[in-house]
Amino acid sequence: MSLFQADQIAVRFGGIRAVDDVTFHVDKGEVFSIIGPNGAGKTTIFNLISRIYNSTSGTLTFDGQDFTKMPPWQVAGIGIARTFQNIELFPNASLLQNLLIGRHCHSRAGFLSQLAFLPSNRRAEIKHREKAEEVIAFLGLQRHRDTLIANLPYGVRKVVELGRALCIEPKLLLLDEPSSGLNVEETEGMGFWIEDIKKDLGITVIMVEHDMALVNQVSDRVMALNYGKVLAMGTPREVQTHPEVVKAYLGGELEDVA
Repeated sequence: MSLFQADQIAVRFGGIRAVDDVTFHVDKGEVFSIIGPNGAGKTTIFNLISRIYNSTSGTLTFDGQDFTKMPPWQVAGIGIARTFQNIELFPNASLLQNLLIGRHCHSRAGFLSQLAFLPSNRRAEIKHREKAEEVIAFLGLQRHRDTLIANLPYGVRKVVELGRALCIEPKLLLLDEPSSGLNVEETEGMGFWIEDIKKDLGITVIMVEHDMALVNQVSDRVMALNYGKVLAMGTPREVQTHPEVVKAYLGGELEDVA
């Protein structure tokens, strides 16, 4: 059974069909990548899954649960986390403090109990910090743990945003162009993190990405979009050599995906 299923999802903005009856599934333990030219509908699909947008039609199912109409603030609680193409961190807070924000969906304490800082709150706070420290160790961020985000280089900030998503303890991780703004070495490193997240943490990944080298490195399957429609779906090689994908996305020239 698939962990995630999108069935004939569609989004219209006025007369524009940004996503046009798209159907796909993602199996547990997969890295599933979505590629396509600018305006193809990739990030719109992420916004549907994150519940930022409402679908015009179709259904979204995660872990056997229909969440098509779920309020956005509940999505993290069911096990879906997301990063953004443009880094969304708090620059005047430390790395550790930013990671702890990812633990908010696991907080069960009420306002008064937090104000009194009861023993149950202290135990929960210790658990949240332990999880954040585990993520810091996993991503090799120990030397930056108390550094303000504003003082960190861009490449490290991208890893911190990945870490904040991991602090949610997701079953499904949405990565929106994780290589955006990174150099070749940093992109390769991001690929290693994605592979480790799949292999060591058992987290399923859906990734939107333009860098085909990264797509080839980490993807089990790929879906290509154009004008909101699915052009092809399959392995990286199958998709990148598909005639319609070559025409729409690769500029008419086949790329070596070996």
